[in-house]
Amino acid sequence: MKNIEEPIIVEQTFNASLENVWDAITVLDKMIKWFFPNISSFEPVVGFETGFVIQVEDRIFPHLWKLTEVIPMKKIAYEWKFEGYPGSAISLFELMEEHYQTKLKLTFTVVENFPDNIPEFKRESGVAGWNYFIKESLKEYLEKKI
Repeated sequence: MKNIEEPIIVEQTFNASLENVWDAITVLDKMIKWFFPNISSFEPVVGFETGFVIQVEDRIFPHLWKLTEVIPMKKIAYEWKFEGYPGSAISLFELMEEHYQTKLKLTFTVVENFPDNIPEFKRESGVAGWNYFIKESLKEYLEKKI
């Protein structure tokens, strides 16, 4: 993924309250059920940092997140890096209440280029991953709660 490319944008409307969607993207016990099961810690506070490791086949990706913006019930953003690899991006989650439903807009913007030679850092992988997380995993998690 390169910083000259358009951001990855995924939008989804959920049959869930704003509070339930906000909790799903900011409360550790809920995030691990739909996002990454091994997130070690998470607090929706600007400056908060966390890290966890994801392994894909023989490659290890130490995720490093630093929260850059938090407006409760409206938006949360964090810088996303991988220890040992060049590149960084910002994940911005924005929430809007719409007729007893909640719309989430995820914008993933590359700030510093990621390596070309690693499949997980290709744009197609990012698009597929975010679509899966938002449109499938989070949707399924929130609908099970109802």
